[in-house]
Amino acid sequence: MSHVWRTVTIAALLVQATTAAPQSAGGAGLVIQTKSGPVTIERLASLEEPWGMAFLPDGRLLVTEKPGRLRIYADGKLSEPLGGVPKVAYREQGGLLDVEVDPDFARNGLVYLFYAEAAEQQPVGARDVEDPRFGGYFDKDDNVLKGGAVARGRLEGHELRDVKVIWRQVPKTIGRGHFGGRLTFAPDGKLFIMSGERMRFDPAQDLAANLGKVVRVNPDGSIPPDNPFAGKAGAQADIWSLGHRNPLGSAIHPTTGRLWINEMGPKQGDELNIPEPGKNYGWPVVSNGDNYDGSPIPDHPTRPDLAAPAFYWHPAISPSGLMFYTGTRFADWKGNAFIGGLSSETLLRLTLKGDKVDAEERIGVQRRIRDVIQAPDGTVLLLSDGKSGELLRLTPARVETLFHGQGSPEALVELEGVGLLEPLE
Repeated sequence: MSHVWRTVTIAALLVQATTAAPQSAGGAGLVIQTKSGPVTIERLASLEEPWGMAFLPDGRLLVTEKPGRLRIYADGKLSEPLGGVPKVAYREQGGLLDVEVDPDFARNGLVYLFYAEAAEQQPVGARDVEDPRFGGYFDKDDNVLKGGAVARGRLEGHELRDVKVIWRQVPKTIGRGHFGGRLTFAPDGKLFIMSGERMRFDPAQDLAANLGKVVRVNPDGSIPPDNPFAGKAGAQADIWSLGHRNPLGSAIHPTTGRLWINEMGPKQGDELNIPEPGKNYGWPVVSNGDNYDGSPIPDHPTRPDLAAPAFYWHPAISPSGLMFYTGTRFADWKGNAFIGGLSSETLLRLTLKGDKVDAEERIGVQRRIRDVIQAPDGTVLLLSDGKSGELLRLTPARVETLFHGQGSPEALVELEGVGLLEPLE
């Protein structure tokens, strides 16, 4: 009888752990259950609208906050905002977005920022026109002419120096969101920039604009001569692929070296894509979702001449940051892709077979996840979205974490036997 009672108690502990929120910064954290066993989730720091993060070679973590702050997290502490960050156009989806570190940082100290930038000359009396396809979700009072920009500067101490803009979205538009914003270096040193279509639809198909595109440039912003549209009349030479809506996650596959991205669909139809040079991924001509007002969009299969997504979600998950796990702390996760879910409040784990998604697990973190990254020690860091955002750390849970040092050896062996916990070292 005591054996049965102990099993119920353990189950109750697991249920309690999966429904609890992470503790405050510096706390021991709580446990969530995954298909690979329990995972401890711990809050490291509190942030205001965190958006992107990147590790420096020495293990310090750069973190952006959308209102325009760049900070360093190191030794358990969050720094004051760094100096030298460009002025950002902060409103709704715009502000300071992603951060990336130059592959040759040890030599050149360069850091890259994607942010929303207001035009120097603002049109007088400009007003946006509401688009019914957004079904009422539209900030018609935003009359600022702006667009995405990428700047780089040399990190010296707690300041960026010699900051220079190396790329801009063309054209700037009045108001609206869909900046995209992720930055990812390829193995050959080229910089991929995720450029959203600014909620304008048609520019994603227009080669004269770099909106709604995956962009590829050299680290100084110059154009690689092997870009698919380089030297072609009427086309922006920085374009790598077109027909994208709002790509918010990007990462390089650790085995193939190819770029993978995820992007927001309209109402349903979020996509996972593997952009190839010169290919057209269909937006807004086709989508596996519809407009927010319910008006239909033809599905991808109706246009086989346009590239279909590698995977899509219906209903939507609102995907954000993307990474491939290569560490050893989570043995079952090696080679998996991870995506932050905003509206779904999950961390999505994708098991892959080549370029195909073989299985999906939705890890319920009960937070809008804006970004996900692997730490040098193999743990996983998340940024939760919003005014009360957090830097979170995921580690494999040990038996002591669940029982706070109180569990009996018999109970622990029993839990190990059903595959819920790793054996004690």
